[in-house]
Amino acid sequence: MRGMMRALVLATGLLGAGAARAEISDGVVRIGVLTDMSGPFQDTNGQGSVEAARMAAEDFAGGGKGIRVEIIGADHQNKADVGSSIARKWLDVEKVDAVVDVPNSSVGLAVNALLRDTRMALLASATATSDLTGKACSPNTVQWVNDAWATGNTTAAAMMKRGGTSWYFLTVNYALGQGIEAEASAYVARHGGTVKGASRHPLGTADFSSLLLQAQGSGAKVVGLANAGADAINVVKQANEFGLTQGGQSLVAFLVFINDVHAMGLKDAQGLLLTESFYWDMSDETRAFARRFAARPGQAGKVPSGNQAGVYSATLAYLDAVARTGSDDARTVVAEMKRKGPRDRLFGDLTVRPDGRAIHPIYLFEVKKPAESKGAYDYYTLVDTIPADQAFRPMAEGGCPMVK
Repeated sequence: MRGMMRALVLATGLLGAGAARAEISDGVVRIGVLTDMSGPFQDTNGQGSVEAARMAAEDFAGGGKGIRVEIIGADHQNKADVGSSIARKWLDVEKVDAVVDVPNSSVGLAVNALLRDTRMALLASATATSDLTGKACSPNTVQWVNDAWATGNTTAAAMMKRGGTSWYFLTVNYALGQGIEAEASAYVARHGGTVKGASRHPLGTADFSSLLLQAQGSGAKVVGLANAGADAINVVKQANEFGLTQGGQSLVAFLVFINDVHAMGLKDAQGLLLTESFYWDMSDETRAFARRFAARPGQAGKVPSGNQAGVYSATLAYLDAVARTGSDDARTVVAEMKRKGPRDRLFGDLTVRPDGRAIHPIYLFEVKKPAESKGAYDYYTLVDTIPADQAFRPMAEGGCPMVK
């Protein structure tokens, strides 16, 4: 039924399942997709993230051991207290074993703290704060796709190689934006550039005119968008109306996805520079995944965002570790995910470090002009590739001090 948030995925061939179930709590591995169903991240995450998790469970197909998997989903409404309440109910009442997705850093940090001493894992495939592998690290948590350090540093490095030595930031005023701005600003300063200023805005801002005037007046070569979702879409459209790039400034987005570019339209988005960890048209495997995703209920021909690809990748890696260990206890499964890092079909050579950070290449793309696009979602030109060992913050000595 349309709108149903629950899918039970049963493996075919249940012979020998009894032994596997005996070591899995309740005989079922339950994964909760904690996401944004109605706010600024509903297109890059939302119901598409639920479908991505379902795809992973279907591809897992019981792990050869008849393991039953159940996917559920909920809307955290971009509120830390709501997200924590849902996670608490999942833990205490619904016996959920892992939480995945979690766009919005404040929600992710709250859930991370809640789950630290429990048997539930956090697969933070869309939580961008770098604190999850820093001061807030946990033996229960792994972090996929981008984070503020990677986004801020790799984007700033790529732009400075192109002559972007002076910057002005338009920043969403919560942990995500503040973290990205701080990381990028530090990189720019360390490498001889200048930050000419920044303007902060609340989540869900509709009118960026005054902020864009300040960015233009700064004379900065690069205007960096330390925001995401609907905020990024709105500011790019309005920047085009203001003629910002026509005036010689470069517009770079730290956390924009293919869905956002589609919503902007190539007329407004052309020339925008952005970093992504996943693009649907990178390989035969990513294209095959995108075709399957586009046929899922409610997706209507859409391609997956990097966050939705991250949900699939993290969920499948978690389930494979469950199958190998015969357990769904977070400490056991997360440790196994760190031990074994096979080539990932969507992100390439992927390794989960001892601090819980999954590392993989990150790419700098430029949005094509309308005449350059050959069809729907053919939007990116690859500009640069940042190798995995350079794309993420170096691990602290000894890894995460809270992982024993």
